[in-house]
Amino acid sequence: MIINKEEPVVIPPPEKKPELIKSKPSIDQLKSDLGIVLVLKIIVFPLDPPLKRSDHASPRATVAAKMNKLSKKTKEKSSPTESPSSAKPGKRVKELRRWDNTATGAEAAALDYSTTKVNGNSTASGNDATTENELSLSPSEAKNLASLRGTLQEGFDELEVSSGEETEHESDDEETRENGDDQHQNTSSASSGSFMSSLLRGLKNTASGRALTRDDITPTLDHLRDHLVHKNVAFEIANRLCEGIAERLVGVQLGRFERVSTRVRAALEEACTRLLASGRRVDVLRDALDARASGKPYVIVFCGVNGVGKSTNLAKIAFWLIEKDLKVLIAACDTFRSGAVEQLRTHVHKLNYIHPPEQHDGETMVELFEKGYGKDAASIAMSAIAYAKDNRRDVVLVDTAGRMQDNEPLMRALAKLIMVNQPDLVLFVGEALVGNEAVDQLVKFNRSLANFSNMEKPHTIDGIVLTKFDTIDDKVGAAISMAYISGQPIVFVGTGQTYADLRQFSVAGVVKALMK
Repeated sequence: MIINKEEPVVIPPPEKKPELIKSKPSIDQLKSDLGIVLVLKIIVFPLDPPLKRSDHASPRATVAAKMNKLSKKTKEKSSPTESPSSAKPGKRVKELRRWDNTATGAEAAALDYSTTKVNGNSTASGNDATTENELSLSPSEAKNLASLRGTLQEGFDELEVSSGEETEHESDDEETRENGDDQHQNTSSASSGSFMSSLLRGLKNTASGRALTRDDITPTLDHLRDHLVHKNVAFEIANRLCEGIAERLVGVQLGRFERVSTRVRAALEEACTRLLASGRRVDVLRDALDARASGKPYVIVFCGVNGVGKSTNLAKIAFWLIEKDLKVLIAACDTFRSGAVEQLRTHVHKLNYIHPPEQHDGETMVELFEKGYGKDAASIAMSAIAYAKDNRRDVVLVDTAGRMQDNEPLMRALAKLIMVNQPDLVLFVGEALVGNEAVDQLVKFNRSLANFSNMEKPHTIDGIVLTKFDTIDDKVGAAISMAYISGQPIVFVGTGQTYADLRQFSVAGVVKALMK
């Protein structure tokens, strides 16, 4: 085929495929398709329940219902219920953590030591006679408890301060008096190493055979002041003691063979007596007997900081009162410290073992009044006093919770207890081991009781009980400082672990310790 180049080439257009024309479905066809869909939905997916009228009316109700349904499903997933048979044997179930201090019902029942009521008053458990087996005592412990019976019937032993120097001092003075040899005095002084002994010999050598002047005794008083401060006596009180000694010694003429220690000891004892006896005199036994004669119990409240031995020394005082044939009721008003009630109950069992009822005409000599933990201490004390009056108890010893002197809520509670019950005696229990820290505690206790009592004449601390006195050797200055600053006497001193390790504070014993 011959193609003419002058003619244009014509390319034919591509063939167009015929388009499918979508026709609109008819009404009958739509009804048929819709029916098939509805049937499938009913079979495979059941229809939801019809909404209530309230749901149509309030969209918030619909949302709330859905949220409630969702929360139920969440709870079911988080806490599945398993039957006891389905649980694996020996598998430990984890307990949920409690973020508060509340006790469960079982724990509250276990901690509730309240007892049944007798004659309208709550009585204590463990008041019956206690046997050796009930106390779980070893034969040696039972023997030791039984040996305490009668140890305090005749009164307290003399307060002694542990030191081995006093005998040496006395022997030195005896040799001085017999020989009158100044050189022997210096030799014995050096051998004994006694500060007070050498100090007194120096005073004697200064003014031997003539009257003492203020200039003669000033160096001695300066050394004596330092010695008293070393014994934990506050500086202000040491000054007052030295001034009292100076008043007694100025103008005194000493003979060559006269014992200087006797003069100084007498002057120091007189100064301490005037210093320590400035407050009220407390005679617990006499006051308790007077209260029994008037038909009412004698009430003593014990207070102090934590861990100083309030409950232990309360039991010692209870033992002393039982030895004097007085019936005692112990009120457990420490409802805060765990184990406080059990500790008192153990003391009551032991005291009744030492003094069983058969030795006192069937009378139980010591009882414990308790109402468990978490109760109001003031109301417990009030109930205990009423119980003691109805049951002819001679003395009520109220044990309170230990508290720091700066804890205002607890100090308010103590002030309330004292204000409501008006005890006959409030004793502050302090630790002799802490030294002058006990003085700060005592001052703040007194201040808090005065501020929180809301009374014109508040009832503050009446006396002091010093514990652990056997641990301070001869540094008895804290005792003098406490008595001087508070203006109240030291009534009792704890000197050991047994019930018989209780002493009455004596000025002579303190002076003896200060002279060492």
